[in-house]
Amino acid sequence: MKILANDGISQSGIDALSANEFEVITKNIDQEQLAEYININDIKVLLVRSATTARRELIDACPGLKLIGRGGVGMDNIDVDYAKSKGLHVINTPASSSASVAELVFAHLYGGVRFLYESNRSMPLEGETNFKGLKKAYAKGVELRGKTLGIIGFGRIGQEVAKIGLGVGMNVIAADTYTEEATINVTLFNGESIPVIIKTQSMEEVLAKSDFISLHVPAQKEYVVDAIAFSKIKRGAAIVNTARGGVIDEVALVKALDTGQLSFAALDTFENEPKPEIKLLMHHKISLTPHIGAATLEAQDRIGEELASQISTLLK
Repeated sequence: MKILANDGISQSGIDALSANEFEVITKNIDQEQLAEYININDIKVLLVRSATTARRELIDACPGLKLIGRGGVGMDNIDVDYAKSKGLHVINTPASSSASVAELVFAHLYGGVRFLYESNRSMPLEGETNFKGLKKAYAKGVELRGKTLGIIGFGRIGQEVAKIGLGVGMNVIAADTYTEEATINVTLFNGESIPVIIKTQSMEEVLAKSDFISLHVPAQKEYVVDAIAFSKIKRGAAIVNTARGGVIDEVALVKALDTGQLSFAALDTFENEPKPEIKLLMHHKISLTPHIGAATLEAQDRIGEELASQISTLLK
């Protein structure tokens, strides 16, 4: 049985699938030629990440497909309900990348509080001629320890972010529509863990109390953080979005940065991918990454192995 991993899959995933007699193809086929390739090559399983879409048109054009898999959490690039109505299995890997995304959040936070997002741009240009000036400009950093971290969306990834925040010594609060409380097990170096119960609050409370806000919500039809929400955020706070593009009003975000309502922002996802707005890319108070939350070797191995396990269970 042939599997097309159109956006790639880890070698560990390929090995696990091959051991169960699946043939894994890792060519990247353009979206326009994808249906034709699937039909000509009798592909039964299509695996995607964020680059490839599996919409109704593709599903209708490929009656031989048995399963569509998403390597990651979000399923907004797949017409899930329609695929299921046509008898296809639809799977994803919600747990595999949580730790990697959470670590990226803190990479941005640590970079933000020490102005790395800006000094890494300035040093190559002025480091030789204005070293003392840059040192003075970036000498007012703060520590994360003792600050309040607000998490909006308290699912798997949000709870992984909470673990790190608690370990750093932050006060962690959270808002979630469906979760009233969660027990966060903070793991120590010796394998022991300390349970911490976090009860969720309203989003308005989290916005007002937090020094730093991290978003972990699925794709939405409307903004989760819009101009009204920015007006409720504690002045001088910072916000990180490693969730989905479109959950933040980017125009309102730029205004909040320009007026000092926000001290800095960090974006891993954007409304217009793969062409983010130039005002975001050039803004001196925004830390930027190109949608790499799950892009660690460890996460990709876990994703590949979890996909392989699910496919083997469903189709063997």
